Amino acid sequence: MPASQTPTSHADPRLPTRLPTRGRGQCRFRRPGVPHAVGTLLATLALVTAACSGGASAAPAASLPASSGPSASGTGSRAPSPTPAAPVKLIVGLGYIPNVQFAQFYLADQAGYYRDAGLEVDFQNKIDPELVTLVGQGAVDIGISDGTSVIPAVSQGIPIRYVFTVFAQFPSIVFAKAASGITTAADLKGRKVGIPGKYGSSWIQLQALLAGVGLTTADLQLVLFPDFGQLAALEQGVVDAATGYANNEPVRLELGGEKASVLALPPASQLPGPGLIVGAAALNGPKKDALRAFVTASQRAMRDIEADPTKGVDAAIARIPELATDRPAQLAVLQATIALWESDYTRANGMGAVDPALWERSIVFMASLPDKLLAKPVTAADCTSTALVPGP
Repeated sequence: MPASQTPTSHADPRLPTRLPTRGRGQCRFRRPGVPHAVGTLLATLALVTAACSGGASAAPAASLPASSGPSASGTGSRAPSPTPAAPVKLIVGLGYIPNVQFAQFYLADQAGYYRDAGLEVDFQNKIDPELVTLVGQGAVDIGISDGTSVIPAVSQGIPIRYVFTVFAQFPSIVFAKAASGITTAADLKGRKVGIPGKYGSSWIQLQALLAGVGLTTADLQLVLFPDFGQLAALEQGVVDAATGYANNEPVRLELGGEKASVLALPPASQLPGPGLIVGAAALNGPKKDALRAFVTASQRAMRDIEADPTKGVDAAIARIPELATDRPAQLAVLQATIALWESDYTRANGMGAVDPALWERSIVFMASLPDKLLAKPVTAADCTSTALVPGP
């Protein structure tokens, strides 16, 4: 299955780019780990078929019980106040490296949005492939994973569903120095292009980008950088362009004083980016209401950060104090991340909305690739659910 890299777990923890992962097995989010055999997203996705339970821990009631009325004795005395219900515990899987790209989750926690929703949240950082497996098994209640990892995982029988779109615009891109003259995908023909490997979300994106102009990867001079050293190679002139993430390498390049040229997928060729996933059984399990509350609280924090990005930076620094050493860079990365949260579809249907047409197109495209990423046919309904998405 494809393991892709995503912007959150890159080599430079201070300048994260997406959800972390790497490896080539199944789902993605880039970075650490050995690449999987069939595309990485989110890294070493060891997609293990397992029965999915409703959640990682028992789910107490999510709301406080109604207060009691007068006592039955008729004496007018009131019954003692009920004991507040214990919060519902949720294990939340984020990308491999804690960073500013997860600011909305940090803010929702620190601002009390989760607490007020009756939740007790435990963040755990894992590579994408591991998260996909753990969510499918019910050991992690909800996590973030690349959509292009979910599709092959579901085709292999992993019982997960994508329930909330975090990156409404696919973050994987091809970037180059503006001075290179590369401004369109057609300009890549015959050029040296650095990639971490032939797997993952960045590999899928490159093929989709080229297909839009009638090219294939055979039309390029591919240069492999297994340790994700494409940015340094481009800066040194070893390659003309490279794959990366819109909220990572181009930002770092420009912070270094070099204007970047970014080639992103056009709207008609978009792929499903990183979003929240849950186990299929959890959609009707005892924690369903708690999971919906988590999604709603996280969406609220995303809107707060859209309105004032400094809130997100502050929350990330509170969680990861070392980020304070380079606050301007953290703000730049977060602003580039925020720009990917919305699309025409989510603006019309609500932040986090899952676009079934985009998923169907992506499944058809991925099934057509020579890598044979899908073990069996799947549909958008097999991979996604709108049960937990808040209204517009």
